Amino acid sequence: MSGPLGQLRVLELSRVLAGPWAGQVLADFGAEVIKVEQPGAGDSTRSWGPPWVRDPDGAPLDAAYFHATNRGKRSVVLDLKHPRGLELARGLAARSDVVLENFRVGTAARLGLGWEDLSALNPGLIYCSISGFGQDGPRARDPAYDIMIQAMGGLMSVTGLPEGAPGAGPMKVGVAIADLMTGMYAVSAILAALHWRERTGQGQHIDLALLDTQVAWLANQSMNYLVGGTPPGRFGNANPNIVPYQAFATTDGHVLLAVGTDGQFRALCLEAGLEALSDDPRFATNPARVAHREALIELLTPAFAGRPAQAWLEALARVGVPCGPVNDLAAVFADPQVVHRGLRLDLPHPLAGTVPSVANPVRFGATPVEHGAAGPPLGWHTDEVLTELLGLGPEQLDGLRHGGVIGGARP
Repeated sequence: MSGPLGQLRVLELSRVLAGPWAGQVLADFGAEVIKVEQPGAGDSTRSWGPPWVRDPDGAPLDAAYFHATNRGKRSVVLDLKHPRGLELARGLAARSDVVLENFRVGTAARLGLGWEDLSALNPGLIYCSISGFGQDGPRARDPAYDIMIQAMGGLMSVTGLPEGAPGAGPMKVGVAIADLMTGMYAVSAILAALHWRERTGQGQHIDLALLDTQVAWLANQSMNYLVGGTPPGRFGNANPNIVPYQAFATTDGHVLLAVGTDGQFRALCLEAGLEALSDDPRFATNPARVAHREALIELLTPAFAGRPAQAWLEALARVGVPCGPVNDLAAVFADPQVVHRGLRLDLPHPLAGTVPSVANPVRFGATPVEHGAAGPPLGWHTDEVLTELLGLGPEQLDGLRHGGVIGGARP
């Protein structure tokens, strides 16, 4: 591939979301990503439907979930419970720059696929371990899922309606954000480790935990607690540090208002016919507006309720006040800006013809992102990869397949 990571090879020994998300980003950036999957079912997300990607006759192939995080990869089926399968995996690791794994802590080492094992074969290897709680500590070997981490890591304590409001209570984010953020941290950590290797020739082990990541990216909410000493609560769509910064009901829907400066607040008041508010000492500055949040929102709410959403969007855009619609995904992909930026893709797939996808948002000036093909059928590249990298011939491949060591579709 010709992207900025065009000479990089990644062996992905991970499944579901955090590791595969990191692998997909690296593939988008040009890396060759070889995804090792178990015989039969492959990555668990292949069966996490509906909805399904279907072949031209309407037969279901893989779940949409799988295709959200596996484009641009090569799929190899190896039985890692078989000694020969482990030998093949070790051979692939010896010829790779990066290994991504999310086995239960201790499992990779027991299989002979741990950091110590593979770095002995490949001293320049970057080995990234992703787990729920990290490689050490009292919960290191415990299983974890994203929603658990959102709860344990504090996110659900600051997400949802305020206490006392109808329907209030802990609320998760609408996507598996702890997994996704861990995947993004993995990408940046891998790139940093590669930079270190470029200077020193040394590989290294990266230990990434979903819980650590969740605690780390709470940003201003964590700092609000560490500096102020009071755990922040839930504000619904509002912001604990900026006012007004939330959704307002109009005559036909909602708009999201994001007033970040005092100048924007003055422009809002002028447009809303509430000029006096910008001179009121309770509201003239952001700290004052935060202190008098409830009084200000009570005054703004009826004003917004008096016009349609589109009228507000157009009026506030004219005066430079950030304001946007609250879109569902149908509206998102119909939005003229989203269409212009080409965020919807249709990628080739050997069985389905094409599969829709969402473009990587990074725009490189000199080395454009190449999204490659849609997530591959299970084991589609097994023979190809083992021939190219390990030199196996047709008879050897047939013997391995007959013995259940390798598998998957044969192109």
